[in-house]
Amino acid sequence: MTNSLPILYSFRRCPYAMRARMALHYSDIAYDLREVDLKNKPQAMLDISPKGTVPVLQLTSGEIIEESLEIMHYAIAQNDPESICAVSKETDLEIQVLIQKNDIEFAKLLRKYKYFEKHKEETQESYRKQIEDLFLIKYENMLEGNDFLFGKKSLADIATLPFIRQFALVDEDWFFESRYKNLIRWLNSFICNENFKSVIMAKHPTWKESSC
Repeated sequence: MTNSLPILYSFRRCPYAMRARMALHYSDIAYDLREVDLKNKPQAMLDISPKGTVPVLQLTSGEIIEESLEIMHYAIAQNDPESICAVSKETDLEIQVLIQKNDIEFAKLLRKYKYFEKHKEETQESYRKQIEDLFLIKYENMLEGNDFLFGKKSLADIATLPFIRQFALVDEDWFFESRYKNLIRWLNSFICNENFKSVIMAKHPTWKESSC
């Protein structure tokens, strides 16, 4: 049976799924959200994406998009109301590099920082210090006098924000009392927005095969 809307298999707290939802919302693309239990993944999702990770977007044409960054590019290619992709080639390259470092280096350190009990090679404070030195200081400087990382809203903001949010939630007292005032302001400008709270982070019941 053909679905009248694209289907997004998602998990509310996953930063990759979160940024896919952010991009789809930004581009005003309606979709059928299916909240997934990652410990009991629905066969319907595994049938179209055997890798078993979220997000997965199934278009009405049947095309499958399995990576969050590709979903973001797809969404913004359909509708870019604030022209966030209208940047110079040089800036576009800088954005790509920043996102790549976020997805590889930041994400790896974030997992160790969040689940430091499983990564006892170093202390939690050591992992946090590495994140500060490699990322937070840079972002803080980029946001000095700016509302967004590259001066105007870009893919970099959408791609990195869920990871910064997750980092902040590991130790909220430390983060929100830290010296990263520009980064805190930037993060709050997104997460305190009513659309973010009521749409992007809305709670949905776990989707069941029988729900369709």
